[in-house]
Amino acid sequence: MGTVGMLKAAGVGLGDEVIVPAYGNAEVAEAVVQAGGLPVFADIDSATYCLDAEAVAAAVTPRTSAVVVVHRFGRTAGMGALGEVGRRHGLLVVEQAESSEPYDGVVRRRGHAAYLDARLSGVVTPAPGEGHTYQQYVVRVPGNGRPDRDAFARAVRAKGVDCRVPVKTPVHRMPAFRRDVVLAETERAADETLALPIGAGLSRRELQRVVSACNALGGLLQPAF
Repeated sequence: MGTVGMLKAAGVGLGDEVIVPAYGNAEVAEAVVQAGGLPVFADIDSATYCLDAEAVAAAVTPRTSAVVVVHRFGRTAGMGALGEVGRRHGLLVVEQAESSEPYDGVVRRRGHAAYLDARLSGVVTPAPGEGHTYQQYVVRVPGNGRPDRDAFARAVRAKGVDCRVPVKTPVHRMPAFRRDVVLAETERAADETLALPIGAGLSRRELQRVVSACNALGGLLQPAF
């Protein structure tokens, strides 16, 4: 059963608020609308890029009926704390998992991640987490926001390394879902994050190229923290 079906089955209907992340694509917010509810955006945890339990608790109102938690980049959300918020307020907590992958592919990616973690400089490598499958290897480019990250990405691509911005525009800044709400960690992540290659099929030479390209540029940026 998809997100829309789970929300409808739980009784989410017209006027019900459903708390969702804004860091990601609009799919979850659209599912809430299709179920008849109103998406309410809460901020993310800076390490996991998933909903932050305290931010979710602060977003709860008498009209809130559910929370949709999206696991991000192969790192799981803090379901213990989020589940406790749900129990405390009598909310349905729906998990949206990323696609499962073969075990050998996960092992390879974890090995690639360990290699990059130990060698990259000039970027902030992903925070470690139990069970992380590294479906994407997302770093932060320290600097003064989007121009630094985007310039870094262009320079890395010019050196033959494929990379992409995982979330260009948070959902609460999209015209269809625009909200006048402050989501500091969401905005910061959208400005700073960059996904580097980590596919299971990468060779050691290709990983070395990633490290060389990034480390050659890292010293050009002024860290913001």
